[in-house]
Amino acid sequence: MHFFVRLALLLAGLFIAVPAASQAPADQARKEQMLALLKSLHPVTGEVKLPGASATLHLGKDYYYLPADEAKRVIVEGWGNPPEMGEGTMGIVFPAGSTFLDDVWGAVITYDPSGWVSDRDAASTDYNALLTDLKQGMEESNPARREAGYPEMHLVGWAQPPAYDRNSHSVVWARNMQSAGVENSLNYDVRLLGRNGVLSLNMVTGMSALDSTRAAAKKFAASAEFTPGARYADYQAGIDKKAEYGIGGLIAAGAGVAVAQKLGLIGIILAFGKKFLILILALFGGAGAWFRKLFGRNKEPEAEEYYEPLPFEQNEAEVAEEAPPASEAEPRPAE
Repeated sequence: MHFFVRLALLLAGLFIAVPAASQAPADQARKEQMLALLKSLHPVTGEVKLPGASATLHLGKDYYYLPADEAKRVIVEGWGNPPEMGEGTMGIVFPAGSTFLDDVWGAVITYDPSGWVSDRDAASTDYNALLTDLKQGMEESNPARREAGYPEMHLVGWAQPPAYDRNSHSVVWARNMQSAGVENSLNYDVRLLGRNGVLSLNMVTGMSALDSTRAAAKKFAASAEFTPGARYADYQAGIDKKAEYGIGGLIAAGAGVAVAQKLGLIGIILAFGKKFLILILALFGGAGAWFRKLFGRNKEPEAEEYYEPLPFEQNEAEVAEEAPPASEAEPRPAE
């Protein structure tokens, strides 16, 4: 079951015990709502241009992209997040042949125009010490989570330690997140540094999918590139805007408000803000059996009907925009 959907069920109040007779109509209504949303989507394959980020995704036929408006609907209507959580989203990418309701990763794409991020601290940052700070900051945020009615979350450790590729100017790291009663969550982060900001490709799934997600992240990261003139090497010191943080701060920002405050990085979280909180809030449990019964691959006719071929047609097309043409050079994968 997709972790975002667990949040949807929580926000919909589906953890409240109700008699089976009254629950069935609600289940059917939710199923029909999700099917209607699924059929309304218009996935795009091939070349996808992101004008707001001066970037291009070379997806081919391995992935498909949902544009910003549809991505917001998936985040809000499909995954049950508050409307503000969809703000700033440039789109979502999924593996071909899957949907937002499947237990696969979905990459939420955002862009932060905070400026050119110096990579000078990439080799000198103590990522073990940073992990300790991130863990402590996460624990300090739990009282507020409990007060708001959410379960505690704990950072178990790096699922993949931060790694910076100086050739592609990309940063990759992954966190193993734990909350009571559910499989640990894998938060896989890919950041591409550009001349004017950072393109974020954030993938969330279960820890059991670590190996496949790691391979997908490397391949997916290589599919994205900034257009000529917007690349990291195009930065002009003294002319272009420079971000107020380095690689370490970029990683810390993804851990949430409490951690950023602890590390004196609140300015970063104000820039990234809700785009990361949507991922921090994504791990909730208790509705797994309900969701599998509703949409899972079992012998119930309704469930089998849901898993017919995708109720939308994937089209290979470019997203219309006014931006410089993408480079003809092959993008370089992160190490």
